[in-house]
Amino acid sequence: MGLRDELLKAIWHAFTALDVDKSGKVSKSQLKVLSHNLCTVMKIPHDPVALEEHFRDDDEGPVSNQGYMPYLNRFILDKVQDNFDRMDFNRMCWTLCARKNLNRNHLLISDDDAFKIWCIFNFLSEDKYPLVMVSEEIEYFLRKLTEAMGGSWIEEKFEEYKIQLSSKHQCLNVWELIELVGMGHFSKGMDRQTLSMGINEVFQELILDMLKQGYMMKKGHKRKNWTERWFLLKPNLISYYVSEDLTEKKGDILLDGNCCVESLPDKEGKKCLFYVKCSDKSFEISASDKKKKQEWIQAIQTCITLLKVGRPAPHLEARQKRRELRQKQQAEQEELELRMRELQTANENKQRELEALRKKLEEAAANAAEEEHRRLQTQSELQDLYRVEMEKEKMVRQQMEEQVAQKSSELEQYLQRVRELESMYHRLEEALEEEREARQDEETVRKLQARLLEEEVSKRTELEQVHLYQQQTISETQAEKQELERERLAKESALQSAMQQLQQLEADRQGALEQYEEVMKKLADAANNTKSWKDKVAHHEGLIRLIQPGPKYPQKITNWGPAAFTETELNLREKDWQEKKNRPATPQ
Repeated sequence: MGLRDELLKAIWHAFTALDVDKSGKVSKSQLKVLSHNLCTVMKIPHDPVALEEHFRDDDEGPVSNQGYMPYLNRFILDKVQDNFDRMDFNRMCWTLCARKNLNRNHLLISDDDAFKIWCIFNFLSEDKYPLVMVSEEIEYFLRKLTEAMGGSWIEEKFEEYKIQLSSKHQCLNVWELIELVGMGHFSKGMDRQTLSMGINEVFQELILDMLKQGYMMKKGHKRKNWTERWFLLKPNLISYYVSEDLTEKKGDILLDGNCCVESLPDKEGKKCLFYVKCSDKSFEISASDKKKKQEWIQAIQTCITLLKVGRPAPHLEARQKRRELRQKQQAEQEELELRMRELQTANENKQRELEALRKKLEEAAANAAEEEHRRLQTQSELQDLYRVEMEKEKMVRQQMEEQVAQKSSELEQYLQRVRELESMYHRLEEALEEEREARQDEETVRKLQARLLEEEVSKRTELEQVHLYQQQTISETQAEKQELERERLAKESALQSAMQQLQQLEADRQGALEQYEEVMKKLADAANNTKSWKDKVAHHEGLIRLIQPGPKYPQKITNWGPAAFTETELNLREKDWQEKKNRPATPQ
């Protein structure tokens, strides 16, 4: 469905809502307001004179939808560009039609949920006016809504509902669909919040093209820090926001056929890593768990593959396939009906021919009554001919009945084949889903085995390093032991040398004591001599007294007594003792 077809559906709702008396026409004043609002919302320069010039005539009455379409195409739709907010456009059209047609009594949903169902209806409805949604699309929508609410789809319940739809030609308009969902016919047991969340999820997927969304961690390009962001995946880009309220957008990751997405090993304390590589830069992202990581990788890879081959989004492609299948079935049904009509026409022609023949026979019988004798033989021949024709007509009628029965049987067989093909298609989808899950499980086990092998190699490397460290430690311990042994021997040698020096010093001390005693003895003798001399001087000279000079510095006191050595001798002995002390000990 192109942009023009999408806009026309919403505009059709607005135009129909302005048709108050349901006559198919709307006043020019209302069309002016509608046109001005459309131009404003779609950002198109509005020319108020164009509408008057387009409908310049003597009739001041309302304008039909067919009369408004040329102006709409020429002055609005031909100028529209995809640079406006479609939600604002849809809400403007919704406001015009909901005010008149929406019955809010006994509805379990809000006006916003009803608006979302209205948008979904425009997306899934047929491209024919008045807009309706066929039973296949109703089933598709209700099935997705049930799955979004976390419930299980009950096929028998919908089949019963389809029987009720038979009186409405197997279709619903938008207000009947809103009432069907809002009254909770297919959401019994679900609360209003769950129903609203389910409607919003289907709306985001089908209308906003949001294929997947959720919180993940993203690594920055400048600071290289990890920040939590709310990611939205669309068919051609990934947008990330500060939070899920979508108020502050932080950036986009534009996708094309040259992009790729790959898994990354755990690093920097982050797990479940993968990166999206684009032409200009790469983005590193961390999911909350392995399941979410695999789902995001699979979803992004699907978008890249679709962009590479030029195919639309999955829900758009699925809708197109459903429409093509319905068109094919409708064409086959029309062809079958055409053949049935041709057979019926041929049968009617035969009946008219038989009726004409009967009239001819009646005329022949009347003539035969008048000319009984003359045309008796001719009458008998005509009767025989009539019987033959009747037999032929009976045979033809039987053949026609057999053909009709055969065509009916072929039609039933064809419908049976269609049902079988649908069943086979569902089984094939289930088998593909099981195969995909098996592949995912196999990939998970393979990654787990690889991780265990890496851990085993890492542990073995650590053990070898510990073993080498122990060997080095043992070697160092032996070296230290040898060094300590050498030090012990050196200390023992030094101790023996010190003992020898001590003994030598003891011998020197004994010698010094002996010298001291000799000197004391000499001093005593000298003192006696001096005393005798003093006595003699005093005796001979009277008052003369000998004054001896005293020392000018404190006397040295050693082990041998005061002033046993002179200062020079004491310095020499101290120097000799210091040299012996510093001299290395002779090894024993």
